[in-house]
Amino acid sequence: MALPAFLWFIAFGIVPLLGVLWLSFTTWNGIGEIVPSGLDSWKATLQDPKLPHAIWVTFVIMALSWAVQTPMSILIGVFIAARKRYREFLAVLFFIPLLLSSAAIAITYKSLLDPSFGLGSGLGIEALNQDWLGNSTLAMATLIFIVSWQFIPFHSLIYQGAVRQIPTSMYEAAQIDGAGRWKQFWSITLPQLKYTIITSSTLMVVGSLTFFDLIYVLTAGGPGDATRALALLMYQQGFQANLMGPASAIAVILVLVGLGLSLLLRRLGGRSDDSQLEGA
Repeated sequence: MALPAFLWFIAFGIVPLLGVLWLSFTTWNGIGEIVPSGLDSWKATLQDPKLPHAIWVTFVIMALSWAVQTPMSILIGVFIAARKRYREFLAVLFFIPLLLSSAAIAITYKSLLDPSFGLGSGLGIEALNQDWLGNSTLAMATLIFIVSWQFIPFHSLIYQGAVRQIPTSMYEAAQIDGAGRWKQFWSITLPQLKYTIITSSTLMVVGSLTFFDLIYVLTAGGPGDATRALALLMYQQGFQANLMGPASAIAVILVLVGLGLSLLLRRLGGRSDDSQLEGA
């Protein structure tokens, strides 16, 4: 039964990955002949002064987006997990940002944050008339806000499902012992969400490596190179500079970083053959 899915994964996962790995050892402008060049593309990539900065920006986006999304997602997930009618409506409302295109979101926010014709100017709110995308610190903060606004709903639904799987008997026992809601949250809910947090964090971390369309439309990597992440650098090398070899090398680096971080998070989560829902 798993064979069709396995073949699909090989055709659209493994084969393209091997193709990119092979291209990283070639010289190609995207149109002409592909010429094997050994380690030339890798040497050019690793010696490129833009690479360390792009890696740094990528990890900054990853860390800040995780730090914002995780606590907010847990709190919203716990809130909408209660079986009440109006919270079902809120769950649907929270999910709307995830249905929107990242490019459309970037265009909308770029217009709203325009210092001359944006929301601040239209409403007459001076505090909003900042150069949000022209200042490196504000541009990064704006990017993190938009990423969190778009993806918190998805992770909130993950936590909502996990909270609803926690046995109510655990909360009933805690209430008998006199534990309040805050004590129940720290002593029962959070420990029971351990593996869900690992899963959600893995999706956040790996997903942050692929942020391209949002950054490209919103800031194009600017101001300067303040928001130029690895995925954007890969695009610039491959489709603007027509250096498919170095671009493929960056793609391989992205895969290796994502794989390494996923394995690290899995190791931090530990392994257990016991059920988490039974308080293991």
